[in-house]
Amino acid sequence: MRFAGYAAVFDWPDKGGDVVRAGAFRRALERAGDVPLLWQHKGAPVGRIEHLAEDKRGLRVIARIADARIGELVRRGLRGLSFGYRVREARGGGPLRELMELDLVEVSLVARPMQPRAKVHAVE
Repeated sequence: MRFAGYAAVFDWPDKGGDVVRAGAFRRALERAGDVPLLWQHKGAPVGRIEHLAEDKRGLRVIARIADARIGELVRRGLRGLSFGYRVREARGGGPLRELMELDLVEVSLVARPMQPRAKVHAVE
């Protein structure tokens, strides 16, 4: 099963007060090898990412799920996406922190994303 969606959405605060800015993944994507697709940010990969890029909305992902159990959850309506990262550059503090440059560690299918707008939009 394949899906497409956004693991990050630019310019919208997540539940923790982080705001990912456009361009935050640019360098990470230039030097990224294979970014794993995980379930809930842990364990062995549950599939393979086929396309990963920034566009004007956020970090767009197209992936293929190999794990039948996870594929069934997505088929039944699980839509949360997220990403694991290390901060290279951030601005601000207080209630909001702007994430300007990030190292991308992984992309995950999740039950409850920190960024409610980060989700699967299409399933085939």
